[in-house]
Amino acid sequence: MGTIVCQDCNSTIHFFDDEKVTVLYGKCNNCCTEKNRKKSNHQ
Repeated sequence: MGTIVCQDCNSTIHFFDDEKVTVLYGKCNNCCTEKNRKKSNHQ
């Protein structure tokens, strides 16, 4: 069983089938949109 975890907020993004236990890191949509909003508000 594999898991994709957000590297910013540690929330689980997705589970996938794998022969080994695997944890991959990515960014969830919530973190990306919140950071983009903060950046655009400061400009």
